[in-house]
Amino acid sequence: MKIKAVIIDDIHDARENIKLDLKTYCPSVEIIGEAEGVISGAKLLKEIKADVVFLDIQMQDGTGFDLLDIVDTTNLKVIFTTASDEYAIRAFRMSAIDYLLKPIDPDELIESVEKLSSSKFIQKDNLEILNKGIQDHKTITRLALNTLEKIHIIEIANIVRCESSVNYTTFYLNDKTRLMVTKTLKEYDELLSPLGFVRVHQTHLVNAKLVKEFIKTDGGYLLMKDGSNVPVSTRKRQAVVEALSNI
Repeated sequence: MKIKAVIIDDIHDARENIKLDLKTYCPSVEIIGEAEGVISGAKLLKEIKADVVFLDIQMQDGTGFDLLDIVDTTNLKVIFTTASDEYAIRAFRMSAIDYLLKPIDPDELIESVEKLSSSKFIQKDNLEILNKGIQDHKTITRLALNTLEKIHIIEIANIVRCESSVNYTTFYLNDKTRLMVTKTLKEYDELLSPLGFVRVHQTHLVNAKLVKEFIKTDGGYLLMKDGSNVPVSTRKRQAVVEALSNI
């Protein structure tokens, strides 16, 4: 069965490039329409039934978020297309929303299309995290965690610590909840370190604000406010001391 797609981007060449790449690398996708802005895109999506929209963020008459505010996205999946921007990319990763960087890499396009069958419909909370992160990366206070069962939207301040196990990361929250996601600790280290988290061990990332004590004996470990103990590796001791000094 064909995947019916719409492309919305205010740059003609960008639309043409996506169409060509989809035709070449993703024959399961059928382009049923295209538009160059928020107003024309919203009108198109109301007239035809698409399975997915490849949506640019910044357009001349508004943003992709403006468009999603005025159309019914109940049965519509979204793959954002964006130029390379450090904070935009970080916001996408925090929100667990799929995106493609321009110029689009064919392998990444294929991967995104293949994930459509198992991906979830976009949620308002995810969009809010993404929008805030793009507008002002310092305002991000929530994180989307995509587990096998559902997407959890959690307050970053409520994350006590993260622990890795090969390619999985388990989040330990203030309310004793545990959430396991299929991403590496390295990825979350990159996302959360600017927000007050410290990598204290190869397998542990902690919220510095929720550290109760740093016990320097017995090899060195942290006593967290939830009562858990987290080992501190020798080469991370100085970084831990500096992080706790700056709280």
